[in-house]
Amino acid sequence: MFGPGYLEQNFRTVRKNTVLVAEDIPADKYTFTAAPGVKSVGQMLAHIAVSPRWQMALHREGVTAVDFPLFAARVAQVQAEEQALQSKDHILAALKEGGEEFAAFLAGLSAPTLAETISFPPPIQPAVKTRMEMLMSVKEHEMHHRAQLMLMQRMLGIVPHLTRQREASVRARA
Repeated sequence: MFGPGYLEQNFRTVRKNTVLVAEDIPADKYTFTAAPGVKSVGQMLAHIAVSPRWQMALHREGVTAVDFPLFAARVAQVQAEEQALQSKDHILAALKEGGEEFAAFLAGLSAPTLAETISFPPPIQPAVKTRMEMLMSVKEHEMHHRAQLMLMQRMLGIVPHLTRQREASVRARA
């Protein structure tokens, strides 16, 4: 189940679907927000594009303990990179290039590396996570935001591609 390529393949599928969502939404709708205080379509996609970078750096450096100053520094770096992505074209390029970079990074990880643990300070629970758990959270994080984007697509009058595919499959079987 968790053999070679598992993380890479799963992440590639998730990122492919995120790119399709990003492509479906017109550039002039990238400023749309679902409610006050919520990231716009473009901000959310930029966040998805950039956020895996801090985990790549953390795991490449072999960090074994994350404290609040380290986390805050990484978050600030990610936020600056997100803000630099201003257009649909730049965001799409970052999603595609960053997705490929992260997938390749995952492909290069060994089982012993994935089993290594990283500790966190209180009140973080659990206080220890494996690299595997942390890297799986990248996919979970992206899927969380993609679900938000799919709702935003509906609000913009766009039927999400996964829904279109499912409906086409149902019609084909009927």
